[in-house]
Amino acid sequence: MKSLLRLLLKTHHQRNRSESAQTEKGMTLVELLVGAIMAFLIITPMLGFVVDMLNTDRREQVKSNTEQDIQAAVDFIAQDLSQAIYIYDNRALNGPPGPNEQRVRPQLPPIPPANGTPILVFWKRQQLGNSLPINPTVANRVKPINCTPDQCNDAYVLSLVAYYQISDNNPTWCQPAGANCPTRIVRYEIRDGIDRVIDPSVPGGVTTYGTANTTLAQQTDPAFNTSTDNDTATSFNLNNPTVNVTNPTGLTNRQSGAHNPQVLVNYIDHSPANSTPNVPVPRGAECQRLLGFVPPAVTPTGTPAFDPDHLLITDGSTHSFYACVDTSKNIARVTIRGNSLRRIQADANYNPNNPAYFPTASVQVQGLGARGK
Repeated sequence: MKSLLRLLLKTHHQRNRSESAQTEKGMTLVELLVGAIMAFLIITPMLGFVVDMLNTDRREQVKSNTEQDIQAAVDFIAQDLSQAIYIYDNRALNGPPGPNEQRVRPQLPPIPPANGTPILVFWKRQQLGNSLPINPTVANRVKPINCTPDQCNDAYVLSLVAYYQISDNNPTWCQPAGANCPTRIVRYEIRDGIDRVIDPSVPGGVTTYGTANTTLAQQTDPAFNTSTDNDTATSFNLNNPTVNVTNPTGLTNRQSGAHNPQVLVNYIDHSPANSTPNVPVPRGAECQRLLGFVPPAVTPTGTPAFDPDHLLITDGSTHSFYACVDTSKNIARVTIRGNSLRRIQADANYNPNNPAYFPTASVQVQGLGARGK
């Protein structure tokens, strides 16, 4: 009898412990649902806040990068322009020409298949470091191809520089991909060389250094209109700067600088002014005011009457890279407008309500060189 009571008490005690363990085992389904809903209500706003912060940070980063790129491009152009000898204005580039003048644009590098517009074109003195022997009259003296700093001096040659605004669908420069690709600025250079310089160490005074004694960097560009044939009617002369600007045959040579442009900066605003509201459009009168240009009192016979638009060079569409040029004073004012949002959005057109994302930089430079100096 005692054994039976002991067994019943033991069984009852084990049942109580089992029920207690099951009661403390977990949460009910209702409790889980309530917890999930509360977590959703708390985490969702926080997640949206984090995403918004990341997007804002990304926008600020591309804005900063674009501002730096635009300023660096303007600084580079300013340094380049400071060595200018002669700067072409819009009338020289695109006409109408005056007596004994020619439009310069058809004489510049072609840009097929891209749509390119020359905005800033000028002549400058280009330095060729360590290129001319110090004592060239001594026979067997070092030639330019073997020049070292202690044996040779620097040389200065004439160079034609052209900055173009390019608009095309090249995937390399169109990221993220989209129908409205950003425009970019490229630089062409066609320069003279020292291969045509007379070698004083050779008797007779008619032998030039030639290509055998010069490096490729020291040689004349195929598109440079040389005067080796002594025919002033077909060679370039700064006294008549709109005529014979380049060698038409050399422009087709793949080794010429006319086919090897350097990209200066990308993500220049692509928004067309005729379909995008409030795109800033420069005017010739604005150029006249900024440059302080005073029209000549007397216009030479046959020369087109002054028009303020003769000073303004732009692509006529985006107006995001343009120049105001006063050829008489050898001064140019260059303006560039970028589009930072195009770095992250394929449809980022100009928006006047967000000017910070379309940074603009300008610089006005007077070339230190001059014709005849």
